[in-house]
Amino acid sequence: MRPTLLWFRSDLRLHDNPALAWAAEDARPVAALYVLDEDSHGIRAMGGAARWWLAGSLRALAADLAARNIPLLLRTGRAADLVPALARDIGAERLAFNSRPGAAEARVDTAVAAALEDDGITVKRFNGHLLYKPGSIRTMAGGLPRTFSAFQRASRKAAEPRRPLPVPPSLTGVGTLPSDDVEAWITAQGLEPTAPDWAGGMRAAWTCGEAGGRKRLADFITDGLEGYAEGRDRPDAEHVSRLSPYLASGALSPNQVLYAIRGAAEAGEAPHGDAEKFEAELLWREFSHHLLEAEPDLRVRNLQPRFDAFPWREASGELKAWRKGLTGYPLVDAGLRQLWQTGWMHNRVRMVVASFLAKHLLIDWREGEAWFWDTLVDADPANNPASWQWVAGTGADAAPYFRVFNPVLQGEKFDPAGEYVRAFVPELARLPNSLIHKPWAADAAALARAGVRLGITYPRPLVDHDAARARALRAFEHIRGN
Repeated sequence: MRPTLLWFRSDLRLHDNPALAWAAEDARPVAALYVLDEDSHGIRAMGGAARWWLAGSLRALAADLAARNIPLLLRTGRAADLVPALARDIGAERLAFNSRPGAAEARVDTAVAAALEDDGITVKRFNGHLLYKPGSIRTMAGGLPRTFSAFQRASRKAAEPRRPLPVPPSLTGVGTLPSDDVEAWITAQGLEPTAPDWAGGMRAAWTCGEAGGRKRLADFITDGLEGYAEGRDRPDAEHVSRLSPYLASGALSPNQVLYAIRGAAEAGEAPHGDAEKFEAELLWREFSHHLLEAEPDLRVRNLQPRFDAFPWREASGELKAWRKGLTGYPLVDAGLRQLWQTGWMHNRVRMVVASFLAKHLLIDWREGEAWFWDTLVDADPANNPASWQWVAGTGADAAPYFRVFNPVLQGEKFDPAGEYVRAFVPELARLPNSLIHKPWAADAAALARAGVRLGITYPRPLVDHDAARARALRAFEHIRGN
């Protein structure tokens, strides 16, 4: 039989891969392809941390495919040109791929399908990235629910997400087609940093690829799911899944995660309340992706138009200090340093960090979204802008703009012993718990005992919280009637 070309994108896995399951029907030979396309119009170039994650994920995928004698072909450039050309070169009879987020990406997919169908090649695309196909969750009026609570209610009326698919039992490669040299290709594309090599903290924190994701899911169910509903807001604890980069790259599917969590609850391995809370977090991911489908310019346009007149400040020095974790607010700085070191930040801290930029500093949320895009291993084209708009108050279902997180109170509530701050802001490690979230409140003796010199070893706050909150509310009044 003529082979099927399997085009990998945001689905770098063999388990629960609908396109792979179809590609391998009837023991048909399969060739696998990944295209790094940052040349097609509208495609957003990957950030540095995501490129590093891609390198590790492709290594793992290539090894998994090689164990089944399936070649992995790697290309760089315009997918609309490269995919049809390769399909013709290898004599493919069929092309299979899973859908991916983004309007520009969808245009590329449509162009590829049209070119191949004109050649008589069968093209099949599947939903392998979401629990529900975008556009399938509707209000009674037929539109997309514009709030998360409405989306959650509507999802309960939808058909249950499909159960995860196994790896096809018989996978056959195209014997005459050798795999490309993954290491040489990774080096040629500059996916990993060299001089300087800033990825040491990420290598220590993560195991990329499908096996790493499956292990992380199992570990979370064993060690973190129980107590999740209460503990997920504690950055000093381990009641978080850390599954987001595996979901973003497709090393895990949401279906695998959903049914593993439900299965744990049904087996009595975790309380139902914790499982349900985690399922709600999976659903927030779904909501963000459905929102992106409806609002393709989500990352650049305020979904609430009145914020187009908001008086954002141009403050490059403060933006630079925020990026470096030198704001003078320990919880904020710990989060930004965790991000730089590990490519990831605890979700509660993400909210505080984002609120600080948009409300304490009055810097446009799009600056923060761009920084997260570049530094997160879980950089996601839907979750990232949707969550930034939620915090900034500009989104479809947003926290009210006048809700301004107090970084001190947030730290004292969710990192009461200061363990998270001490881990990432070590220059404050010797301060007592009562002062670690507000070192400016310490007297000279306490600072001396802790070896802290404000303004020298640790910065003074960029802004006073009360003054910044008042300024933010005045700015909001500027657009309130719009």
